[in-house]
Amino acid sequence: MRGRAALTAVLLTLTACTTGPSLEDRGQVTAPPGDSRHLTIGSAGFTESDLLAQMYAQLLNRAGYRTSVLTVANRELYEPALESGQIDVVPEYAATFADWLAAKTHGADAPPAGSPDLGATMKALRALAAPRGLTVLPAGRAVDQNAFAVSADYAREHRLKTLSDLGASGLKVRLAAGDECVQRPYCAPGLEKVYGIDVTGVDPKGVGTTQAKRAVQDGRDQMVLTTTTDATLDQFGLVLLADDKHLQNADYVVPVVNRSRAGGTGVAKALGRLDDVLTTADLARLNEQVDSWRRLPADVARGYLTDKGLLK
Repeated sequence: MRGRAALTAVLLTLTACTTGPSLEDRGQVTAPPGDSRHLTIGSAGFTESDLLAQMYAQLLNRAGYRTSVLTVANRELYEPALESGQIDVVPEYAATFADWLAAKTHGADAPPAGSPDLGATMKALRALAAPRGLTVLPAGRAVDQNAFAVSADYAREHRLKTLSDLGASGLKVRLAAGDECVQRPYCAPGLEKVYGIDVTGVDPKGVGTTQAKRAVQDGRDQMVLTTTTDATLDQFGLVLLADDKHLQNADYVVPVVNRSRAGGTGVAKALGRLDDVLTTADLARLNEQVDSWRRLPADVARGYLTDKGLLK
């Protein structure tokens, strides 16, 4: 822990001094893609980010790179470090990162850059990332986006598989979520507008928290806001309803790299081996192994990559 704190302190100092291309130069990033042989992989400090960072590191090691993993649990810190080359690779989420860069570039009132359309989201994200010296590699199959779950008994009783089914049922729904759900377009307003779901109220118990899931399990609420890679739904007898009209943004997992240090074909090829393999369901199972089984992210990542034939 002391070593990690020291690394973070160094990173804070470095990012305070160097934050990538100057504003004058950001419109013309002309440096060729680099291929440094010693790469630092950034993790945002939560289970899934730790797992992805470990998978990236192990795939890059197999490809002949030397890697280290650095945890910086704050995008406000690790994104400038990525621009400056103190971090070389991070796992990100396409729509969320696009919106964050749009706000950083154009101000807090900037219109969203992410959308439910993956192609449009990636185009917007790459346009925002390139002037900062960042390259966004292709998205894979795994997506970690907002999702809604009901109890399995409730779904069976009312024959629900999708959010459209719930809207068509005419059932009144009390939703366990964060208090911001009342106003966020992807949450209560979107459920009402896109799906016609009768949301009678929001129970402010947080996003995917134990308290929120128990409220649905016990029947006090009918639905909970969580994520598509939530590994604990089975423990509470909950099932996801499919977002069949694509209310949620395209938060597919994407590697983002510092172009001047890790923008070459070697890194893209090594990390691209994960694209056709890792699924949303896989991520949920891997999260469970860390959160519920108390296994180390590095061990879980190694076991998965070995099982899939990506490591020897």
